[in-house]
Amino acid sequence: MDGKHYGENKTQKKRGVVKKIFVFLLFIVFISAMIFSGIKIFNWLKDNKNSENVTKDTKSAVSTDENNKYKVDFKSLKEKNPDTIAWLKVNGTNIEYPVVKANDNEFYMTHSFDKSKNKAGWIFMDYKNKLDGNNENMVIYGHNRKDGSMFGTLKKVLTNDWLDNENNFSISFITESERAKYQVFSVYKIEIEDYYITTRFETDEKFEEFVNKIKSRSVKDFGITPRAGDNILTLSTCANNNKYRVVLHAKKINQY
Repeated sequence: MDGKHYGENKTQKKRGVVKKIFVFLLFIVFISAMIFSGIKIFNWLKDNKNSENVTKDTKSAVSTDENNKYKVDFKSLKEKNPDTIAWLKVNGTNIEYPVVKANDNEFYMTHSFDKSKNKAGWIFMDYKNKLDGNNENMVIYGHNRKDGSMFGTLKKVLTNDWLDNENNFSISFITESERAKYQVFSVYKIEIEDYYITTRFETDEKFEEFVNKIKSRSVKDFGITPRAGDNILTLSTCANNNKYRVVLHAKKINQY
């Protein structure tokens, strides 16, 4: 064998070895990705199951009377979680949960109603709000879960099916001291910002300016305009991989 052919064979062997190493590394990467994805899916399913069980447990504290009005056993809910402040129901969605409130807006992003760690989180009120009857804008958050839990069905408020049914425009918000109805006046999606979650306003003019702004964003004119002295309920969730927010605003109209 002459030196030329020997050199070619040696080069081919090196290429073969490099190719095998490359294929092996690709295989390792593929297996690692599969394992990582499997763990993520397992954890997602586990969180969903735990969240589902906790949700079922909380709903045992709710019943209806002979007039089909909600009766909420807050004593039972507070024994499970002292952070409980209200019960929220949004017609035309799966949103029907107790609402909690912590000392920040982080804890219930990653913890369930029973305070166990869970990426599904829970439905919670902005920590800046106070339940003193003077909430100009009461803000409530929840994750947009793909299984439809938490605020996973809030996006329905942007669909024609939801918007064409006036029964959907009434929201129940029940606390220990009050059973209130809120009427929807604005729904929209928007990029991340802090303006619509403003909870307090320095003047009546600032409040009315805020109302006009969030009304102008709505995909539908509901024919309702809150005035100075009114109370607003705001629901917010993330969507499209956290690129924007789905938002609903409602005006408190009465107690029942």
